Amino acid sequence: MSDLRDDPRRSNRVMLAKLGVVVVVMFGFGFLLVPFYDQICKATGLRDIDVPDEVKNTQVDLTRSVRLELDANASKLPWRFRPLTPIVTVHPGEVAQVVYEVENTSEHPVTGQAVPSYGPQLAAQYFRKLDCFCFTKQSLAPHEKRQMPVVFVVDPKLPNDVPTITLSYTFFEVEGNRS
Repeated sequence: MSDLRDDPRRSNRVMLAKLGVVVVVMFGFGFLLVPFYDQICKATGLRDIDVPDEVKNTQVDLTRSVRLELDANASKLPWRFRPLTPIVTVHPGEVAQVVYEVENTSEHPVTGQAVPSYGPQLAAQYFRKLDCFCFTKQSLAPHEKRQMPVVFVVDPKLPNDVPTITLSYTFFEVEGNRS
């Protein structure tokens, strides 16, 4: 009879040990997510999109120009969103500004957050935004129209074999909609 009572106790100890291992593995996984995420962002060119980039004092490279193609998307939002000038030419190291226009075409307030993407992907590390509407959520009243600037510098270290950068913003709906 004592063997039967020992069996459940042994089972419970084994189960407790297994659960303890699961807890340790989960803690380790959670702990490693931050550096793993940082590496993914570094590999894909994503950075903290809500913080201006740092720009060191650079010289403007007048010997070459970079074509900047601008794109705008409003993912499932009732907005018209577009760059006022779809193509601009800048010199690396030059502080430049482009303007996007957004209009809420709905009958209710809508809040969105813009997320940038770059083509080619390596261009992200050379495109420094000093001021951008993408740093904060944008709330638009019904039928409100707004012009939003992006102030930036293309780093002169951009490889010479990259003559064109595509900057695309996509607005996504975020909390705070439909009061």
